[in-house]
Amino acid sequence: MYYPYMQNSTFILEKDFAAKGFTHIIGTDEVGRGPLCGPVLACAAMFKDINFEISADKQKQFDLIRDSKKVSEKQREEVFDFICENFYIGIGLCDHETIDRINILEASFLSMKKAIQELKRNMGKEIWGNVEPRYVVLVDGNKQIPNLSMEQYAVVGGDKLVKSISAASIVAKVTRDRMMQEFHLKYPQYGLDKHKGYGTKMHMAALSKYGPCEIHRKSFAPVKKAINELLAVGFDPSLR
Repeated sequence: MYYPYMQNSTFILEKDFAAKGFTHIIGTDEVGRGPLCGPVLACAAMFKDINFEISADKQKQFDLIRDSKKVSEKQREEVFDFICENFYIGIGLCDHETIDRINILEASFLSMKKAIQELKRNMGKEIWGNVEPRYVVLVDGNKQIPNLSMEQYAVVGGDKLVKSISAASIVAKVTRDRMMQEFHLKYPQYGLDKHKGYGTKMHMAALSKYGPCEIHRKSFAPVKKAINELLAVGFDPSLR
C-alpha cells in the first residue's frame, strides 16, 4: 500500500499512525538482495521526536533523507551521522552462508527482524510518558515481514515517500558499503570497492578468472556458473 499524494519523503504517514495511538513508529528497509557476494543488511529507524517536528536549522539535513538511490555517496556519508543522532537505529544482517541456506528473500526478512530487535534493545525500556509503547513497523515494498509480533504496514516505494524508511535505507546502504570496502581489502581482485558485490561487467570478469571467494553466494546462478566452469577444466574452486 502507499499514499499516492505523497511526492517526497515526509513524516505524513508516521503522523497518521501517531494520531491513531501508535507511540513507536519504525521504518525498515534492506539493501543487498541483488549482489553476488556479501551480506544482505537491514536497518530499522524510528524518529526520536514523537511529534515529528523539524526545526528550521535542521531542514537541510532532513531534506537529504530520501531514497538512498537518489542521494550521492558523498551525501549519504554526510547525512549518516545526522540520522543516527535523530533516529533510534537498529542494524541486522544475514551473511552469505545464511543466504545460501535459507534463500535471499527469507534472509532479507530475517535481517529486518534482527534490525527491529536491535532497535528495541538500543532504546532500552523507554516509553513515551506513562503510556505503554504501541508499535507499528512500516516496511518498504509490498510484502510484510512473516511471523513478526508487531503490527505492520507495507509501503510500495516507501524509501521514496516515508521519512523513517528513507532514513533506514540510507543507514543500511552506508553500513553495507562500508563493509564491502573492508572486504575489498581482503579480496582486492574483485573490485568490491567499486561495485559493492553487484554483478557488473568487472565483477563477472573477475569471477570468471578467479572463481568465487569465501563471501560469494554460491546459490546465485552467476556464481554457480563460475564454479561449474572451473570444475569443467579440472580446478576445484573450494581449494583456493
